[in-house]
Amino acid sequence: MQRQQMNSITSFLDASNVYGSTPRLQSFLRDLSGHNGRLAVNDEYSDYRGRAYLPFVANVPSPCRREEFQVDCFSAGDGRVNEGLPLTSLHTLWLREHNRVAEALAHLNGHWSPETVYQETRKIIGALHQIITFRDYLPKILGPEAFEHFIGHYQGYDPMTDPSSTNVFATAAFRFGHANVGPVISRLNGSFQEDELFSNLKLRDAFFSPGRIVFEGGIDLILRGIIGTEASANTADKLLTEELTNRLVVLNQQNPMDLASLNLQRGRDHALPGYNDWRLFCGLKRIQTLDDFKHVVSDARVAEKILNTYKSPDNIDVWLGGLVEDLLPGARTGSLFACLIGKQMKALRDGDRFWWEAEGTFTEIQKAELSKGSLSRIICDNTDIEKVLPDSFRFRKYPSGFVSCDHIPLINLEAWREGKGRALEECDPPRKIENGDFILTSSDGRLIALYSCYDGFKLTGPPQPAIRPWG
Repeated sequence: MQRQQMNSITSFLDASNVYGSTPRLQSFLRDLSGHNGRLAVNDEYSDYRGRAYLPFVANVPSPCRREEFQVDCFSAGDGRVNEGLPLTSLHTLWLREHNRVAEALAHLNGHWSPETVYQETRKIIGALHQIITFRDYLPKILGPEAFEHFIGHYQGYDPMTDPSSTNVFATAAFRFGHANVGPVISRLNGSFQEDELFSNLKLRDAFFSPGRIVFEGGIDLILRGIIGTEASANTADKLLTEELTNRLVVLNQQNPMDLASLNLQRGRDHALPGYNDWRLFCGLKRIQTLDDFKHVVSDARVAEKILNTYKSPDNIDVWLGGLVEDLLPGARTGSLFACLIGKQMKALRDGDRFWWEAEGTFTEIQKAELSKGSLSRIICDNTDIEKVLPDSFRFRKYPSGFVSCDHIPLINLEAWREGKGRALEECDPPRKIENGDFILTSSDGRLIALYSCYDGFKLTGPPQPAIRPWG
């Protein structure tokens, strides 16, 4: 059998970056003691309005502690949460959104158990991740034509589609975004100008610095910087900022590292086939001569330098070859990466039986409400930011195109209101258990309580009689 690296996290676009990919981490990130279906929040710090920050990691003191701040690393569903301030801010945003939705659902459905509140909220958050990624992000990355060609409209769940992340996607193609990282983290005030108190930061000063969130203005400044500053556009002769190639901070490493070198070495460690092999896989012309290469890399000097370095087109690393290709119209990727990313994303969607558009996942009314969701609305609901762009992924220079949050569509959670039903009206609710919870489901005309334990615990005792049949 062919050897292959294993993924330790779920491939599905299921908001596991918020909730974690293991039972142990999922339990750690939940507010189990609160019995409210919410995620755990930091019990030491919050912003000036009392809005939540992410909880600290379990093992403290942590490597994020610096002399200037003495703040430990935050914890989230993805272990990379502390790598940069924009990433930390987005994780914080999703934490707050989960708890906001969970509170609303618990109010709408007072008969729901904490487990039901948690799972239904997670289902909504997962759907929002899928909608924002496919509707608002991917068409701008692949370009509208490539998006339509490789992904297209949803046709329903396909049990024959393998949704696993391919090695080339995870190791090379989806790392195209490293070339879109700028050298500066913008921190903008309410007028989308550099903040007078907390100025912009060099990227090197934003790595693993949760203290800058806690003590330097929270996430609002960072989020304004994300939507109010144009992302860097790579060119073939300048791919990655020197802040990443000369100043990359990696925890527990004394000296700065080079992200470009790490990407190239990672591809070789994973035994990825070369650039030409993947062009053939995507139905693109094989590069055989310098003239061939110049047709896909319009900067002739770069094409010559790469071929002189690699000696043969067949030796070119796929990450570098894909990155230097001319961008497709309206895209941030060239032909090869558009193909590899597009094929992967289609598989993630079509091979997911719980995809938000799949039959039975949500009601038609709920799907209509979810379609109103946007990153801009989530920012409005969980920060003090009052003006946003309708599409947070389309840059406009403030104030052009910015609108009040009052004009950003809302999801009406009334679509999730659920009546108690006769069985619950006439019978006592299922009894609670320690270190676990239940959800209710219907089967053969009966209402059944399905119990589960939190990580590290096990159910004991004989099965209990189900709630009596309806009618």
